[in-house]
Amino acid sequence: MRLEVTPELEDFRREVRAFVAEHAPGIKAHTGVRAPEPELIPAIREWTARLFAAGYLGIGWPAEYGGRPDAHPLEPFIVAEEIARARTWAPIGAGALAAAAIIEFGDQDQRERFLPRIRTGTDLWCQLFSEPSAGSDLASLRTRARSEGEEFVVDGQKVWTTNGQHADRGYLLARTDPAAPKHRGITAFALDMRSPGVEIRPLREITGTTDFNEVFLDGVRIPAANVIGRVNEGWRVATSSLAHERSGVAARGAELFGTLTDLLRLAQDTPVNGGTAAEDSATRQAIGELATRVFVNSAMVSMAQSRLLHGTEQPADAPLGKIFFSELNHDLIDYGLRLQGTAGLRVESDPAAVANGWWQDAHLYSRAYTIAGGANEILRTQIAERGLGMPR
Repeated sequence: MRLEVTPELEDFRREVRAFVAEHAPGIKAHTGVRAPEPELIPAIREWTARLFAAGYLGIGWPAEYGGRPDAHPLEPFIVAEEIARARTWAPIGAGALAAAAIIEFGDQDQRERFLPRIRTGTDLWCQLFSEPSAGSDLASLRTRARSEGEEFVVDGQKVWTTNGQHADRGYLLARTDPAAPKHRGITAFALDMRSPGVEIRPLREITGTTDFNEVFLDGVRIPAANVIGRVNEGWRVATSSLAHERSGVAARGAELFGTLTDLLRLAQDTPVNGGTAAEDSATRQAIGELATRVFVNSAMVSMAQSRLLHGTEQPADAPLGKIFFSELNHDLIDYGLRLQGTAGLRVESDPAAVANGWWQDAHLYSRAYTIAGGANEILRTQIAERGLGMPR
């Protein structure tokens, strides 16, 4: 592993940190990939536009659309880390994912229509991939799109659509050739979420917040001009765009360091046997073990970045990193709750709850990380088959 942290990159980090401190739209109340309350949307649109205008987002875009292709490849990771470190809002939705698809596979008209509106925060996108029977096995999707002249007519259902209630456009996958093998016959579309026949039903999670949605598509008409790439080649479009959006791994590392800092502060404030939990040897040993795992996660993030930069990625890299992060995140928060003793049983709305109930909400949400982006059980199978070459 070799990552060169140059003086120029350190200067860039300080610059980004100062920018975030000055312009960010406040601290997120909840941990994780959450949907903001409606009243925050204007500020997040403005924040997104500021980040693009400053050159901190869309760094890898073509220069004619505001990108800086000659920038250091680590810069997007630094931006993601600094936003996460400040515990503020990253741009919400699937704009970066859709932009990657449009830049690589879209035509000139699509680039001119969609990319500037992503840059200005005018259009928020959501990702319309998962379905009730097609989550980790996405290629099993059943939403259909049939061609009618200059339009496609779409019928089906999507689920787990984060920020669907706020989105202006959707990056949609639908099956256009039911007779083709399941990884073929899928087409990618840019969908206007205000089209007739689109119904969004918010899902309230165990946390009490509404981050996900069900999206029902009933005879929705999409212009053929909104097909991203070629008809029946949507699987290639989707997998390629997913591979381009990699900066989130850096944000996850910064998130864990933030939780570890909170845990240390909690130990210093929690009374135990006439002292504090931080003075208790068993508590120090447990937190020390968790801290070691946080630094191991940081090393895994650096290794993944190094391999990405040098083109030496291995099939097991992403699944291993996601499993390690999600399980460590849960264990950190679980220990924080147990450290509170009976106070950890309070609900988030209890005014006596520690840190306004942040630990309770984070604990309930922590299981989501073990499912989102591929359930850990499925990812372990991928590691075995693709990483270790074991038989199915």
